[in-house]
Amino acid sequence: MSAAHDHDPTVPRPVLIGVAAMLLTILALTAAVSFGVLPKEGDPELSRAAANIAPAEQRDLRFADREDGAVVVSDAATGETVKIIGFGEEGFTRATMRRLAKRRVHAGVGAEQPFTLIRWENGALSLRDPQTGAEAEIYGFGADHVAAFAEMLEGTKS
Repeated sequence: MSAAHDHDPTVPRPVLIGVAAMLLTILALTAAVSFGVLPKEGDPELSRAAANIAPAEQRDLRFADREDGAVVVSDAATGETVKIIGFGEEGFTRATMRRLAKRRVHAGVGAEQPFTLIRWENGALSLRDPQTGAEAEIYGFGADHVAAFAEMLEGTKS
């Protein structure tokens, strides 16, 4: 019994050309955005500026680590404790704060200066570091994460 059929493992030339063309297009578009030839339409700060969206409320906050692993969030103006995040709780909140704090360390900036939590007129939330210019957009990471940051704005009027 003979089963003669072709098991040629090569990829057809038109498919290879198509894949190469697609990769070159992706690289060209990425370079065009990087060099400013095409606008960065996904930049929240630029989008807010273009739409004249202003801060609806904001609060300057300090974050301090406790010996037990908790993070104490306090109002920079009053010193009032806004929230205590226990060890192992709110991983997204901790990771966001740590990422911004790490940028401060690399920039040689201390922890004395507060971060600014902003709720924009469109409902979006941002955590901004005025010292480094770094900003974390919170609204795109789900309702639970937004709520964790939004409760830090409670009791403020800006």
